[in-house]
Amino acid sequence: MNALLVSGGRVIDPANNFNSRSDVLVRDGKIVAVGAEANRQAPPDCEKLEATGLVVCPGLIDMHVHLREPGQTSKETIASGTAAAARGGFTSIVCMPNTSPAIDNSGTVALIHDRAAEQGAVNVFICGAITKGIAGEELAPIGSLKRAGVVAITDDGHCIQNHELMRRALEYARMFELTVMDHCQDYSLVSDGVMHEGYWSTALGLRGWPAAGEDLIVARNIVLAELTGARVHCQHVSSAGSVALIREAKKRGIRISGEACPHHFTLTDAAVAGSEKFWASDGRGVHGCAERAELPSWPAYDTNFKMNPPIRSARDREAVLEGLVDGTLEVVCSDHAPHCDYEKEVEFDYAPFGVTGLETELALSLMQLYHSGRLPLEKVVEKFTAAPARLLGLNKGNLRPGADADITILDPDAEWVFDKSATASKSFNSPFYGWHLKGKAVATIVRGVKVWAETGTPVADTAAAR
Repeated sequence: MNALLVSGGRVIDPANNFNSRSDVLVRDGKIVAVGAEANRQAPPDCEKLEATGLVVCPGLIDMHVHLREPGQTSKETIASGTAAAARGGFTSIVCMPNTSPAIDNSGTVALIHDRAAEQGAVNVFICGAITKGIAGEELAPIGSLKRAGVVAITDDGHCIQNHELMRRALEYARMFELTVMDHCQDYSLVSDGVMHEGYWSTALGLRGWPAAGEDLIVARNIVLAELTGARVHCQHVSSAGSVALIREAKKRGIRISGEACPHHFTLTDAAVAGSEKFWASDGRGVHGCAERAELPSWPAYDTNFKMNPPIRSARDREAVLEGLVDGTLEVVCSDHAPHCDYEKEVEFDYAPFGVTGLETELALSLMQLYHSGRLPLEKVVEKFTAAPARLLGLNKGNLRPGADADITILDPDAEWVFDKSATASKSFNSPFYGWHLKGKAVATIVRGVKVWAETGTPVADTAAAR
């Protein structure tokens, strides 16, 4: 019998409305007790973890991660991607299906389950494809994907343009009680845009990507969600129009939800013009750093600021933050999208879209939501725990006795600099290297076993191997 007592920390468990200094007892990979009972039930030889001054919460969940395996392992693998997740404080992630081959059949689902069990540092849940080959032409076998164990379906990286096909996908998804997650992009309107359409796209001579290209598909999804009764989740919401549409639809009881990514609520399109333009345009304080002298610099046309959807205007950024504050956007996700250096080291037009984010997601969220005074800490934690678990029907995101002992220990006031040499990901396409950040996970525990801890953190190793 292996037991671990996490003592003295501020325990925040939004799923159970618990927020108090308390102890947590873990035995054989399960939560046994929280509170006074934890200390009383702890066996004499119990390993102890002193968490005084730290926050103890359910293991964080990221429901939008690209692990790139199978087929694109030069960018990321299940081993490296889950290691990055553990460093970021995440005990569970949901991997996207735009791999090679795509996750559009039960065999590929089984392959990823096996690889994750062998090599994964954290829990890996799988999102299946909506259409075969993510081509947007023929529905994937949604029922067999559900039986194989997928927790949702999406064609992320692509967007189904055929509305009739999307309607049928929602009807099937409702039959199998699956959430449909959608990458909202109208191809005919976005065309070959590479950055947000606005002042900076004109000034930099880059093809614009209008926010309306997202808004149209969000509106389509709302209409179809109302028609079919299915649950639709809009991924990486980036525009003010989309936030307003989702807010109004939720008021009408439509089963629609949305997520936000830290790069969309931290950066604006001025970042593509270089650091001097970004700081001058956005002003001090937006980035969460105390002094401008602490901030890194970057040149114009840096392809690490190229993502899909693109970082948008200051108005859009503020709307996304407001959506997170009022609950319109229920979840924060990274959209961790690793790419090889040589792919990004080309002209802005030709570089692939995407940035990594698992290791900076928590800090940026704390800076923009908690340290800015927009949300209390427990509400920020909820967006990483109870909310994604609820949306996907996962038995995770809580510290209820009997639940898996997935625990994140974090220091919301820890100040640190994100350094390339410290990343666990295989790829380095992050725009946040050199940033002074505030807030960090210091230990990650999966089913009672420490999978990562910050150097110097007094976390006891358990004897059992996962």
